[in-house]
Amino acid sequence: VAYLTIFHILFVLFVWTYWKSIFTLPVQPGKKYHMSYADKERYENEERPEVQRQILAEIARKLPVYTRTGNGGIRFCDRCQLIKPDRCHHCTVCAICVLKMDHHCPWVNNCIGFSNYKFFLLFLAYSLLYCLHIAATVFKYFIKYWTGELTNGRSKFHVLFLLFVAVMFFVSLMFLFGYHCWLVSRNRSTLEAFSAPVFQNGPDKNGFNLGFVKNLQQVFGEEKKLWLLPIASSQGDGHFFPMRALCEAQNPLLANEEQWEDDGIDEEPH
Repeated sequence: VAYLTIFHILFVLFVWTYWKSIFTLPVQPGKKYHMSYADKERYENEERPEVQRQILAEIARKLPVYTRTGNGGIRFCDRCQLIKPDRCHHCTVCAICVLKMDHHCPWVNNCIGFSNYKFFLLFLAYSLLYCLHIAATVFKYFIKYWTGELTNGRSKFHVLFLLFVAVMFFVSLMFLFGYHCWLVSRNRSTLEAFSAPVFQNGPDKNGFNLGFVKNLQQVFGEEKKLWLLPIASSQGDGHFFPMRALCEAQNPLLANEEQWEDDGIDEEPH
C-alpha cells in the first residue's frame, strides 16, 4: 500500500508539473519596451549606425535596462521591434522575445523562461524521483530473475525492460537536474552560462548572483510552502532583476571590499 501511495503521489506531481511546463506560455516584454510608431519610423529611416544607437539609447533611458550588447549598445530585437529587457532573448523557434529565456526545450515543446522555469525544475525533480521509485520497486524482482526464482518468461522481459528504462532515464535526468540546480545556485540561465551578460563595465557571469538563498528565492519565491508545488511564486515580473553591482553600490562596506565572497565565489567584483 505504501509503495502504491508513493507511486500515485509522484505520478500526479509528475503529470502536473509536465502539464504546467507545456501549457504555461512564455511571457513577452510589456508594451513600454516596444518602440512607438514615431520612434520606429525615425529608427528605420536612419542609415547611420551610430545615430541608430543614439536613438535606442534615448528610448532606453526611460527603461530599467542595464545589460548591453558586446559592443556596448542597447539590446534591440529587429524582428520584434522592441528594446530587450535584461535577460530577455529572442527564441527563433517560438519567434518571440521571451523574458529571462533559459532555452527552448524539445521535451515539453515550449520555451523555458521566467513564466515556467520553476515548473520545469520541478518536472525534472519529480521525474527523477519517479524513475528512482520505479527502479527501486522493480529491483527486487530483478534479483529474483538473476537467482532464477522467476520462471515466467514474459515477466523476465518486463522486469528487465522496466529496470533498464527507469535507470537510463534516471541517469540522464540526474545530470540535467544537477546542472540546472547549479545554474539556480548561481542565478544564471543556460544562455548566460554559455555567454556571460554584458553590463556597462563589461561581461560578468555573476552579475545577477545575490547569494545562494536569494538566488533560490528568485526562482521559487519567499513562501517555502509553495516551493515544491507547481504554483507560480517566482519573484518579480520578469522585466527587472536585482544585480550584484547595484547591491554593492548601495552597501559601502561591500563596495570597499577587494573581493566578493559569497557561497564560494571568488571572482573579482565590478
